[in-house]
Amino acid sequence: MMKVKWIALGSAAVIALGHPAAYAADEIPAADAAAADQAQDTILVTATQFAGTKTDTLLIETPQPITVITADQYLSQGAISISDTVKYAAGVLANPYGRDTRVDGFTVRDLDALQFRDGMRDIFSYYASITSDPYNFSRVEIVRGPASVLFGQGSIGGLVNLVTKTPEFRTGGEFNLVYGSYDRKEAMGDINVALADTLAVRLVGRVRDADTYVDHVPDDRVMFAPSIRWQPTPDTDVVLTGLYQEDDTGSTSQFLPIVGTFRPNTANPTGTLGQYAFVGKPGWDRYAGRSLQGGASVTHAFSDSVKLSLKARYIDSDLEYKTHYTNSYSNPTNPYAADGRTIGLYADASDATMNVFSTDNNLQFKFNTGDAIEHKLLVGIDYSWNKVGKRYAGGYETIDLYDIDQDALATYEPTGPFAYDSQKQLGVYLQDQIRFFDRVSVVLGARRDHVTGSSGQEDNATTFRAGIIGEIGAGISPFFSYTESFLPIAGSITNADGSSGDPYKPQTGTQFEAGVKWQPERNTLITITAFHIKERNRVLYLSSGATTQSGELTTKGIELEASHTLPGDFELLVNYGYNKLKSETNTSLDYMPRHTASVWSAKTFGVADGAQLRLGAGVVYSGKSISTSSLWSIVTPARTTVDALAEIEWNNWRFALNATNLLDNRYYASCLARGDCFMGAPRNLMGTLGFRF
Repeated sequence: MMKVKWIALGSAAVIALGHPAAYAADEIPAADAAAADQAQDTILVTATQFAGTKTDTLLIETPQPITVITADQYLSQGAISISDTVKYAAGVLANPYGRDTRVDGFTVRDLDALQFRDGMRDIFSYYASITSDPYNFSRVEIVRGPASVLFGQGSIGGLVNLVTKTPEFRTGGEFNLVYGSYDRKEAMGDINVALADTLAVRLVGRVRDADTYVDHVPDDRVMFAPSIRWQPTPDTDVVLTGLYQEDDTGSTSQFLPIVGTFRPNTANPTGTLGQYAFVGKPGWDRYAGRSLQGGASVTHAFSDSVKLSLKARYIDSDLEYKTHYTNSYSNPTNPYAADGRTIGLYADASDATMNVFSTDNNLQFKFNTGDAIEHKLLVGIDYSWNKVGKRYAGGYETIDLYDIDQDALATYEPTGPFAYDSQKQLGVYLQDQIRFFDRVSVVLGARRDHVTGSSGQEDNATTFRAGIIGEIGAGISPFFSYTESFLPIAGSITNADGSSGDPYKPQTGTQFEAGVKWQPERNTLITITAFHIKERNRVLYLSSGATTQSGELTTKGIELEASHTLPGDFELLVNYGYNKLKSETNTSLDYMPRHTASVWSAKTFGVADGAQLRLGAGVVYSGKSISTSSLWSIVTPARTTVDALAEIEWNNWRFALNATNLLDNRYYASCLARGDCFMGAPRNLMGTLGFRF
């Protein structure tokens, strides 16, 4: 009888359910690969530490839903940004304001999610850094709900963690040439070289020259990410990573007024703005920046029972952001002058710098307190420091929006010193995973954080988590969990007279969650979850210019996530999410769709001469959303988009054709009662010619 050996299976359906050979290249450490060669009667199901527990824990033993999306999956779905990678996940809304070349946007359970890289937060402040490149990552992990016990300050709704590609002990790689819509031209490469049995390097890069569906907004990029891995002993692993990335783009979000786009301009019935109109000054409007990053991780197993993990990263980022946008906010229902054409136009110019240092270190102990009680105890300390500097310039003028004299638009350049804000966070965390009779798992965790800001503001927080999951038979495992989160907010309340009030209190959240996981057989997993999140102390910006903090905001809903995966043959993902957000004090916060759903499937066929044909298709649905104010209520209609894939592999060659929004649905992603609308991305086609070796 064949023996099955589970080694470090993570919290991901696509990995937990996949055939081991499909992920061997990315996931099997050298020592495990050698063991596999020696034990031919052993199947290795491999992965690594995942964001849900920071330990090697089976998905079916984790009392919360966690989604892991491999690079192979999201690239097959045509992802060109990090936002795109998560659009086939339950409870996640990708690109809630349409595709945005400036930032990656996603909501988890109706709330904005923070972005982490390799378990450490990597974005602080808006418009201070460029977006990450999906080609540089091996997978994307989604943790739903509050997660401060392991990650410190964070989003109440959840977080998205990007996992960097690192060297493997093999020699191989790929080169890809891409041509696509809007004159998209790019070359990508991922090369891995085993220099010795204990030393390997990896080079990942992309060069792109592209336009976008908005005139005068390019999407150019140079990205180079080297890394090196050294294993001086079978128990020690050292990885160094680097990143240089430079972007030259603009803003595909043009903040177009509702009147004249989504709603008719009755004062100018013959005037209709293009849905992808550009309202700025060509050559001046831009979003251009550079990011340098360096990271290191060290893991050492003192024994089978004790393991040390150390990691750190430093980020240095510079950004230049110049943009125009119309004044559709002073009078949202009629922003034009009497002629129905003239409107105010803001010009904003800013320079930003961002420096971030993060480190996360922990010890893992495995021990028993009885014949049938196993413990996995994690004790850790993490520290982060960030410093963001900005300077501004700008102006205001009036224009004919239907016939802009772009040459006449005034320009501005930020000068003078930067204004800096900084923050430090020190946290200590403790987590115990207890396994009873190899059937019931309990997770208990606690954390204490101390946060200080450049203004002298200090915040302390203690957060907890607890969860239980157990198999009751037939692959059915019910679970229940309670989690907490907090997010410090810099600054203080602004009073109606413009004076400063008390410092902001940290934004806090709690979540109760119950669900069931059903794994009827190895390649199938279905998870159904119901949750209730309560958030406190959200900052509200009042029409008078004053600010306050809300009393309470509640989000509740259900999620269904199902997958059936036969790697190299067939893949089926089905997701549904229902979220209902309600605020005691501000109904304008409830503008996200309540219903989201998606289906993705891909099938591989053998054809002549050993070639393989892979066909894939997906549908993403977002329900209608409603944005309200004292003036009006705006309903953004539901929208459905279709994606498709056709791919041929023959010997070492690969040709793929991707289509996103295949039917070219020209839809509005969001229209907000404050006065502006955001378009979803139109059809995008990409052809890829690749060579693997």
